[in-house]
Amino acid sequence: MTNLIIYLAAAAVGGLGLGYIGRIYVAKRGKDLAGQKQKELLLEAKDEALKIKEEAKKEAEKDQKELQELEKSLRRREEMIDRRLESAEQEKEKITIREREITTIKNQIKEVLDIQQQNLEKISKLKKEEARDLLLASIEKEYKDDLINKIKEQKEIAKEEAQNVAKEILSTVIQRMASEHTAENTTTAVSLPSDEMKGRIIGREGRNIQVFEKETGTDLIIDDTPDTVVISSFDPIRRHIAKVALEKLIVDGRIHPTRIEELVLKKTREEIGNEIKEAGEQAAYEVGVAGLHPDLLKILGRLKFRTSYGQNVLRHSIESAHIGGMLANELGADVNLVKKAALLHDIGKAVDHDIPGPHHHISVDIAKKYGLSDDITHAIAAHHDDIEAKTVEAIIVKSADAISGSRPGARRETLDTYVKRLEELENIANGFPGVEKSYAIQAGREVRIIIKPEEIGDLEAIKLSKNIAKKIEEDLQYPGTIKVNVIRETRAIEFAK
Repeated sequence: MTNLIIYLAAAAVGGLGLGYIGRIYVAKRGKDLAGQKQKELLLEAKDEALKIKEEAKKEAEKDQKELQELEKSLRRREEMIDRRLESAEQEKEKITIREREITTIKNQIKEVLDIQQQNLEKISKLKKEEARDLLLASIEKEYKDDLINKIKEQKEIAKEEAQNVAKEILSTVIQRMASEHTAENTTTAVSLPSDEMKGRIIGREGRNIQVFEKETGTDLIIDDTPDTVVISSFDPIRRHIAKVALEKLIVDGRIHPTRIEELVLKKTREEIGNEIKEAGEQAAYEVGVAGLHPDLLKILGRLKFRTSYGQNVLRHSIESAHIGGMLANELGADVNLVKKAALLHDIGKAVDHDIPGPHHHISVDIAKKYGLSDDITHAIAAHHDDIEAKTVEAIIVKSADAISGSRPGARRETLDTYVKRLEELENIANGFPGVEKSYAIQAGREVRIIIKPEEIGDLEAIKLSKNIAKKIEEDLQYPGTIKVNVIRETRAIEFAK
């Protein structure tokens, strides 16, 4: 019995010992597992921190690279501006030297003329003005009637020259071709749905606006004007592409560099290119001119986006071709040649932003490039006064261009400017002695002058018309020509009783 108790006690003690040892083991095991879990969490945290650090580093490197590219671009612009300034200074210096040379030559010529005049005055014992007045007075007194008869005779001969008179008559009558069209304005402002859109257009750190300006070749001006941005560029085609592209971006709503580069601008360029091509083809078809090179028609279509004094240049070219064709038909000239030359006479204006020189010289170069005949290129070149028109077709093209540009309503002119021009025209005529009254009529294309017959004779009336015309040429700027019509009338009235 005693042994059984001892065994039970020993077993109880052993059980307690084993339980204690087991609890110690379990506690230790739990502690080890907790330590291992903690280490794993620390490792995961370190890995996540490294990833964040790497991403931040990459982002910083990307920003640094973009900043470097921006700095390079700014340096290139600065260098380009410096080169332009240097070139401008060189040209200015050359012009200054040339002006000095011209002034020196003028002074030398004046000295020679003064010496000659002094010698003549010594020989004749008369001043220059006295000799001139004496000679004119003597001629007028002796040959006054002969001069009047000679002038009248020359006018009668001129009337018999039917072709020359027909040109003047047709130049006036052809105004029946004056089709109405509204003077266009080049629009560079784009409306926004809200001012919030301005920030989206600019983009993060200005990325969107930089890509947009680079791709379109324009400047995008975003200021305090509410709900409006302005597109600035000397090239009307680029400005139009930028306007259409920006409007599409605003409607689409997804404004970011990739969208600008890959979708909107490429699509817009293609659309505008097709529009330009169709405009050139339609112009040739409307006029009835065939056989023009496709690339020449594309250049012609660019005139759709060009205006001159508010008049659309493409519509002006089409109208000139119609007028020129009608004149050529009446005068028996080459109608097809005149139409081609008139349609293409201002084609240089499509590219004169990129090519230096007068537009009619550029037009000639383009016409020669695409194989047009010498007669056509001459007619194109001679539509301005620096080149003499040597053929009937060239004269017709020049006349058609003047009629289209100077007809009423063709070009924009405010009412105040119009009225002021008429008043100046009448004031010039009224400023001459012997003028009783003057009237500017036909939208300023003619001034009729009533003179006092007791003060001015027939010969003096002819001289007065020439002097007034010369004064108008010197003092006024106007399209086309102005007819100076001096009227001298004497009436003798008596009543028989």
